Amino acid sequence: MTSAIVFALLSLLFAGLNDVVFKRYSSKDRSRGMIVFGIGVVWLLLQSLTIILDDGRFLPDTVTLGYGLTAGIILALSNILLIEGLTQTDVSAGSTIYRLNTIGVVLLSVVFLQEPLGWLKMAGISSGVLAVLLLMHQSHAVDMGRMATLYIWLVVLASLLRAIYGVISKVGLNQGADTDSMLLVAAFCWVIGGALYALLREGRFRLTRKKTAYALVSGLLVYLIVNFLLAAIARGEASVVIPIANLSFIAALLISVVLGMERLSVKKLTAVLCAIGSIWLLALP
Repeated sequence: MTSAIVFALLSLLFAGLNDVVFKRYSSKDRSRGMIVFGIGVVWLLLQSLTIILDDGRFLPDTVTLGYGLTAGIILALSNILLIEGLTQTDVSAGSTIYRLNTIGVVLLSVVFLQEPLGWLKMAGISSGVLAVLLLMHQSHAVDMGRMATLYIWLVVLASLLRAIYGVISKVGLNQGADTDSMLLVAAFCWVIGGALYALLREGRFRLTRKKTAYALVSGLLVYLIVNFLLAAIARGEASVVIPIANLSFIAALLISVVLGMERLSVKKLTAVLCAIGSIWLLALP
């Protein structure tokens, strides 16, 4: 169990770093689609290499392809919206709201997986909603009013899509889908989704040195996030390691404050504490 927690903490650290990279990238007028496309290429190559070295095989059965494509498309769109939202949102606010996708997972699991909803989970949901409201109020007061709130809502939508991805992946695995193959399909969806977003939504498909550098760093981080989390789940209880990994917004906050990207206010700290409480309550059996 100790190794599982270590892997979960590593996933936490890399996720926090990746949120900061996303914020750095989105702080200038750069294509959101191109960064997702680049990340997908790097992740696809690394994931393929991992499968080859592990003597694994790509198993393109209908269940794996069906759930893998659906989950991968949703995850790619989720991250595009996250990057868009971070354009005018602090790293801590965007990262915190995005990692509260646990709330969406719980609600969707109640509806589609017939999982129970007790008073502890209801308290966790309430605490998470309070965290989002505090961060919305903070952004509305400090940044650009209604425009800042709009970008917050983009992150909320990204978080909801991330939750849908989690539930679809869980259903797929329950139906016998192959884990490594699903990750490979997901990475491929980032390549296609990013390219289509760059061409159709942004009207530009141009890879510069700067974009390539960001894609290499973020692609490596995404690969590490996913694989360390899977390693943690394989060695420990999912109900323990997943909530730990979802606390990556703490790492994002600390890194952004140290780098001088934002200041730590009382309201922001209160929201972070509410988010921690929410994830802890939702993780309780």
